[in-house]
Amino acid sequence: PLVAEILSYSVDQATKRAVLLVATLAAFLTPFTASSINIALPSLQAEFHVDTMLLTWIPTSYLLSTSMFLVPFGKIADLVGRRRIFVYGISIFTFASCLSAVSLNVTMLLCFRVLQGMGTAMIFGTGMAMLATVFPPGERGKVIGINVATVYIGLSAGPFLGGLLTEHFTWRGIFAATVPLGILTICVSLWKLKWRWQRTGKEKFDVLGSFLYAFSIVTFMLGLSDLLSLRGVLLILVGICFFILFVRCELRSSSPVLNIDLFKNNRGFAFSSLAALINYSATFAVTFLLSLYLQYLREFSPRDAGLVLMAQPITMAILSPIAGRISDRVEPQKVASSGMFLTALGLLLLSFLTAHTSLALILMNLILLGCGFALFSSPNMNAIMNSVDRAFYGIASGVVGSMRLVGQMLSMGLATVIFALYIGPVHITPEIHPVFLKSLKAAFTLFAIICFIGIFASLARGKILPKRDESSPRS
Repeated sequence: PLVAEILSYSVDQATKRAVLLVATLAAFLTPFTASSINIALPSLQAEFHVDTMLLTWIPTSYLLSTSMFLVPFGKIADLVGRRRIFVYGISIFTFASCLSAVSLNVTMLLCFRVLQGMGTAMIFGTGMAMLATVFPPGERGKVIGINVATVYIGLSAGPFLGGLLTEHFTWRGIFAATVPLGILTICVSLWKLKWRWQRTGKEKFDVLGSFLYAFSIVTFMLGLSDLLSLRGVLLILVGICFFILFVRCELRSSSPVLNIDLFKNNRGFAFSSLAALINYSATFAVTFLLSLYLQYLREFSPRDAGLVLMAQPITMAILSPIAGRISDRVEPQKVASSGMFLTALGLLLLSFLTAHTSLALILMNLILLGCGFALFSSPNMNAIMNSVDRAFYGIASGVVGSMRLVGQMLSMGLATVIFALYIGPVHITPEIHPVFLKSLKAAFTLFAIICFIGIFASLARGKILPKRDESSPRS
């Protein structure tokens, strides 16, 4: 259905069709890698002999790198051209996947994951902006829904295919499998995206602001991962101080990397971004936690665990285009808030998980979470892109991507802190399974509370009237 949707545009809309195609290909790659590597974490732990605390940094290092560079690359894309940065991004991502597949130790893998995150930042900072550039508001919700659905197809294919690849080719097969699709995306982008970027004004890139932003993100997340020590608390405080300094620097800059006025004077953009941050903070670690639960407590194979976890992203993939179309006609405030409520309910139900919970109940809960997230994500993204002018599409895409990735890092960081409180830096063995289950319940309870708070942030955005913009592409 997605391929038919992409190819259904008429010949005179070739530019739209090409942009949607490459954005869709790229939108599959990054979540596929992220979700499939989660299913391979026990295998990575066995090969590299690392503890649980270090194990969480294999997905977290990627997220940290992406969030560091997303806003700066979104701004660079607005200055030098979104197509160019998109092609650079998919090229770096593909190259880093090759290197990750041949890593000899966990240090090398973490370094290559950082490089992979840099390429992902270029993709996230441009893909949605290119869609918003060539599609007018009346069609935007539909194509955003298609793009988000592709993300969820990547998420749903990740656990299953990742499990198969891990069983037959080890975890290295996961990274190797993304290389051909990355090369295909590069070729299509260079061949089909012929429209040119038109620069307006003489704005310069804010190097100081970019450094302060990246440094504040890194120190804050490093502190969060070591929250129980004095060093962790100090790093968090340093991160907060540098972020305050970053905001003050941006308010005084004539060419800010992040236009703070988007938050000060645009209620819809500010609260939609906050809602995205809260939602991802409460949901991203669910796959990671359930993957460990299914493989350690229920003794599922990586393949079988992946099959179970597919229920949530498949539900998202089915419902996201529908939710996107609805948000073109119904106020996103209502649709996204209802999705946030269903997500909070699903997380609350997961807090009652036991070692003997029936598989049917787990699947029903995953489907409920999928419904909630689909109803939230596409309408919320549509609201964000409709709330800003064309000149800010790149930076808006970068901001919402940063909210998503910072939220994902917070989610993993909170899971790491809970593991540290309940388990400590040890391997998950049958002797500590009861304590591990308690840590899961605590994590899901905390995430349910966070998501419930997010309902009010979603409602506070108010009504969003889409901006009128020209139909000619400029990226």
